[in-house]
Amino acid sequence: MTHIYSLYHHEYDYLFKIVVIGDSGVGKSNILSRFTRNEFFLESKSTIGVEFATRTLEVEGKTVKAQIWDTAGQERYRAITSAYYRGAVGALLVYDITKRQTFENVERWLRELRDHSDSNIVIMMVGNKADLNHLRSVSDQEGQSLAEKQELSFMETSALEGINVDKAFQTIMLHIYQIITKKALAAQEAIHGLPGQGTSINVGDYSTTNVKKTTCCSN
Repeated sequence: MTHIYSLYHHEYDYLFKIVVIGDSGVGKSNILSRFTRNEFFLESKSTIGVEFATRTLEVEGKTVKAQIWDTAGQERYRAITSAYYRGAVGALLVYDITKRQTFENVERWLRELRDHSDSNIVIMMVGNKADLNHLRSVSDQEGQSLAEKQELSFMETSALEGINVDKAFQTIMLHIYQIITKKALAAQEAIHGLPGQGTSINVGDYSTTNVKKTTCCSN
C-alpha cells in the first residue's frame, strides 16, 4: 500500500476539500479532531453550522493538504451546510453502528450529497463507534452490503480508540489523487499528444492545475 504520512510545513502540491456528513451524534467532530489533532472529547457538543480543520499528508510523493469540513447533522442547519458541498472532492458519510436510525438515514444523506456535489466526488461510508461492539445494532456485513449497492468505499472506525480513522482519510485522499492525476494526464495527452506540465484540469465546479499549491477551494 502507498505510504502516506503527516508533514509539518506550509507548502503543498494539492488542496483537497473533504466533507464529513451524517446524522447528529454519530461522531463526525471527533473523527475530525482525531485525524487532525489526535484528540477525542467525550463531552463534545453538537456542531453548529460548519467547522473545518486541516492536515497535510504525503500521497505518492506529492504533498497534499486536506481541508476537512465538519457539517452539522441537525435538520435545521441543512440549508446552511448544503452550500459547503460545492468544491468538495471527497466525503465521509458517517453513521453510528449502535444507532440503527443513523444507518437508515445514510441513503438520504447520500442523495443530498450527490444533489449538491460533483459526480466525480469520492465517497466513503463509515460506521463509527466500533469500540461499542457490545451495543451494535448494525452489522459490519450490512454496512458493507449497502456500500457495495451504492458503489462506495466502506470502513468501520472508532474515533475514541483511533481505529481506522487515519486509514479512512488516507484511503479517500489516495483515491482523489489518483482520479485527479488521471484527468491531468488525459488532458495533457489530448492537448500535446504527450504528457507535460502545467495543464489545467476540471473536477466539478473548480479547476485544478498540476503545479505547486494547486487548490480545489478557498483557504
